[in-house]
Amino acid sequence: MAGPPVIIWEREVERLLHYGELVPRLEAALGKFSRRDSAEVIQPVRSTVPLQKHSGFMGLMPTYMENDGVLCTKFVCFYSRQEGSTLPGTQATVVLLDPEYGNVKAVMDGDVITGMRTAAVSAISAKLLMRPGAEVLAILGTGAQALSHYNVFTEMFPFKEVRVWSRSRQRAERFCQSVGGPVKICLSAEEAVRGADAIVTVTKCKEPVLFGQWVKPGAHVAAVGACRPNWRELDDVLMKGAVVYVDSREGAMAEAGDVILSGAEVFAELGDVINGTKPAHREKTTVFKSLGMGVEDAVSAQLVFDQWKANASKL
Repeated sequence: MAGPPVIIWEREVERLLHYGELVPRLEAALGKFSRRDSAEVIQPVRSTVPLQKHSGFMGLMPTYMENDGVLCTKFVCFYSRQEGSTLPGTQATVVLLDPEYGNVKAVMDGDVITGMRTAAVSAISAKLLMRPGAEVLAILGTGAQALSHYNVFTEMFPFKEVRVWSRSRQRAERFCQSVGGPVKICLSAEEAVRGADAIVTVTKCKEPVLFGQWVKPGAHVAAVGACRPNWRELDDVLMKGAVVYVDSREGAMAEAGDVILSGAEVFAELGDVINGTKPAHREKTTVFKSLGMGVEDAVSAQLVFDQWKANASKL
């Protein structure tokens, strides 16, 4: 008979999860997903339940990796909060199950996993698509995703300058105090992105905040916000002038307002580039539209659980 599930909350997940181990696992998972082999990955498009009374919705993200023996789902709630609200904008919980017996093996904090795996996949997109010798990184937004993206991008790439922009000067200053390196606060999004080699958009904007006329030819954009079909961060000029990559074609066509509203063509999934079936157009302006996938949560949660077991065995 199976024992009770392990509970692994925020601080423990932070202690156990590191980009050095996470990035290669995510690269492998993206490649497996894009091969569309049901023995590798079964992952339906995220289903959502509206929470109208609370101005939000709940997303359910199940994944089964038969060959790897991983069964997982994430519950994530998104909210549109009023300015100044002390309530969280997102809350996520990841559940890891035994695929043979069906019991819950572990319940763990999903916010840390979501932040780290999302940023790691953005960094993978930059590794594949960003021009060599990139010197300037611009981050639009100053929330939790901005911090995780700063951490992994500065860990993986030797940028000479990092710029940040927020609608709130106070939030921008707080962000600068929270990071472990130098950051330049910009007064406008345009100032932040002009001449930048890599741009990360991690905002709560529902209308374009990044415009193609500002973007340096050959720059790489990782667009992380705007996870609903009627929300967007990037304008038509940028979307139609760039080579567009996504994590999941099905997910992008169902949920990515940046893709849907612009009518831009999706050139490839990141997994296609990893598998060698589609090229990485480093010489062109590229956009990676990130929505996040259940398989990313699954391999991240399995890594946390494996690390937890390894530590427990030493006690």
